[in-house]
Amino acid sequence: MSQISKRNKALTVKPLKASQGLGAALAFLGFAQAIPLFHGSQGCTAFAKVFFVRHFREPIPLQTTAMDQISTVMGAEESVVSALATICSKNRQQPPALIGIPTTGLSETQGSDVSRAIQLFRQHHPEYAATAVVTVATPDYSGSLESGFARAIEAVIQALVPAATTAGTAPGTHPRQVNVLVSATFTAGDLEALDEIIRSFALEPLFIPNISDSLDGHLDSSEFNPLSSGGTSVAALKQAGNALATLVIGASMQRCGDALKQLTGVNDYRFDHLMGLAATDALLLTLSEISGNPVPLRLERQRSQYQDALLDCHFSLGMSRIAIAAEPELLHGLAAQLLAAGAEIVAAVSPTNSPLFERCAVEAIKIGDLEDLERLAGDNAAELLISNSHAVASAEALGIPLLRAGFPQYDTLGGQQRCWIGYRGGRQTLFDLSNLLLASERGEIPPYRSIYSQKGEESSPHGQAHRHSTPFTTFTQPAGEAVDASRP
Repeated sequence: MSQISKRNKALTVKPLKASQGLGAALAFLGFAQAIPLFHGSQGCTAFAKVFFVRHFREPIPLQTTAMDQISTVMGAEESVVSALATICSKNRQQPPALIGIPTTGLSETQGSDVSRAIQLFRQHHPEYAATAVVTVATPDYSGSLESGFARAIEAVIQALVPAATTAGTAPGTHPRQVNVLVSATFTAGDLEALDEIIRSFALEPLFIPNISDSLDGHLDSSEFNPLSSGGTSVAALKQAGNALATLVIGASMQRCGDALKQLTGVNDYRFDHLMGLAATDALLLTLSEISGNPVPLRLERQRSQYQDALLDCHFSLGMSRIAIAAEPELLHGLAAQLLAAGAEIVAAVSPTNSPLFERCAVEAIKIGDLEDLERLAGDNAAELLISNSHAVASAEALGIPLLRAGFPQYDTLGGQQRCWIGYRGGRQTLFDLSNLLLASERGEIPPYRSIYSQKGEESSPHGQAHRHSTPFTTFTQPAGEAVDASRP
């Protein structure tokens, strides 16, 4: 169990946290023909849109109820009704299948009754009954991207997954279908890799949600699409109760797993993360048990490749001093993988606390920001930093390399497609970390220069020294050692 140090200052310096609203919007974007509608001011939505566009390098559909001074004081329910009607009317040819409404700090402080606003929308606009509307409370002043994502998925499950008693579903009716609840830690590349792994056991995954279809960086056939261009369909959610099993991946998704199991009765299997050898082994053994099929030879080969990578990288990663600043689940998964490779986690900072830390192997975790990270990493002589793009300046101040992980990543390309899970993703993580440490010459021994190499040397055209009459040319003199001219 980790020792948790909570905040001891009244402000955030160099913020690390992303808001709950961002996480909820990301979750809604994992469903087909969906659009998030922020209930707040225009600035709340613009801020989120900037980060999404810079991270995914794609046009991101977001809308806002545009609360102003009057609606904030007098009531904003009419703004919600008007915004919903506007979105539906402007997309008559291709109506949205799902409109997700994350609240913001402004609307939560104002006390907006969003559920009442949705009822008014249904009464005044019955022609849009086919469009599902889901609301979730995600104030900016609490939680983080991880918790906002999980809250949105829980709201979707409770609103759109029918109970087995009313829908007539039964576990195992679709003997190859597996429901997969994934947390905000998973990138589009992670979901693609997980899809391949599950399908290699002759199973068919139903991801809830699936950003690998909507935010994987692809060219759409249409010139302009105001809605998400891929993801899990709302209709597919009605079949969740017929699945053979459910995989709940991520500690933040526990409540989502509870809600789905209560509605459908489908048995579930739970994992904290899928990073590293032990976690991937547990996943494959579970999939083998569910499907009744052995682990494919291709995956066994990848496991041996991961083990070889551990051998190749242990000279650089062993005893290396790593600092991590990330959301709780990402921090836990990375720390478990690095500790297994022989590294030391000398500084760990998370924007929010989590019950997950009760079983985290890191000795101490600070709930704070990047200023706290810089102080801890500097005091403990960290040699490498793992965090998102906000930590670039921190890495420069510390004079150590940075491996970008988490959200957002806006100063490099391909962060949304990076794979971290499984044997292949874990092997690439080991290589990337080792290469960063080697490039910084961590632990490198300076060349030895012999005192005898100073006599009779000639410079070659390539800058190499040559000797003509002594066998000591292969030795070099230690750096800073003075030459005694009186010696023969």
